[in-house]
Amino acid sequence: MLEVRDLAVHYGAIRALRGISFDVAEGEIITLIGSNGAGKTTTLHAISNIIRKTAGSVIFDGNDISAVLPDRIVTLGLIQVPEGRRIFANLSVKDNLEMGAYVRKDRPAIRSDMDMVYGLFPRLKERVRQVAGTLSGGEQQMLAMGRALMSKPRLLLLDEPSMGLAPILVDEIFLIIKRINEAGTTILLVEQNAFKALGIASRGYILETGQVIKSGPAKSLMKDDAVKEAYLGGQNDY
Repeated sequence: MLEVRDLAVHYGAIRALRGISFDVAEGEIITLIGSNGAGKTTTLHAISNIIRKTAGSVIFDGNDISAVLPDRIVTLGLIQVPEGRRIFANLSVKDNLEMGAYVRKDRPAIRSDMDMVYGLFPRLKERVRQVAGTLSGGEQQMLAMGRALMSKPRLLLLDEPSMGLAPILVDEIFLIIKRINEAGTTILLVEQNAFKALGIASRGYILETGQVIKSGPAKSLMKDDAVKEAYLGGQNDY
C-alpha cells in the first residue's frame, strides 16, 4: 500500500532524514521506533507532504504522491493524526468530528461513521457537546483519532498516540488501535513506547539519526538484545 524510497529531508544544513526506505502492506500495523530526534515525525510529515523532501519518493496504492498537495492526499485516504493531538480546542466534540469529514459529501455514511466513532470511543459520545479544549489529555487523543477516522482512512498515520497519557489510558489507546486495524484500516505507527508498539505491530523499523538501522518482524525485534537494551529498558521477559 505504501512504499517509501530513499527519503531525504534537510532542515537547513541539518540532515533530518538520510535516505530511508520502508514499505507498508495492506492490513498491517507497521511501527517506526526511535529516540527523540531520530526522524520519526519528520518521516510522517514528509509522507503527508507537510514538509518538503530533499530527495526520494512516496508511492501510495501504486501512485507517486511525492508532489501531491496535502489536502489532496487526504482525499486519497492517507490520514495523519498529529503529535500533540491538535484538536480544534474552541469547537465541540461533535464539531471536531464533523471537521474530519469536511472533504466528504456522503451524508448518510458520515452519520454512520459518526456512530462508529462513538462506538469506539464511548467517552466522546458522553461529551458530544463539550468544548474540546476542556477534555482530558486522553479524551483529546481519542478525539484526534476519531476525527481522523471520519475521513475514512485507508492508511492511518499515528504520531505518538500515547504521549503524556497515564498508563491505564495508554493500554486503552493501544487496544483501540488494534480494533481500528482489525476493522480494516492499515496503520503506520510512530511511537516512543517501543514495548507497546511492537506488541501490536506485525513489523517494525528502528530509526536512528535519520536512518533505518534495523528492521524485521515485531516479535523478532522484541527479542533482539540491542533493541531491548536501547528501547525496551533491557527487559528480557516477553
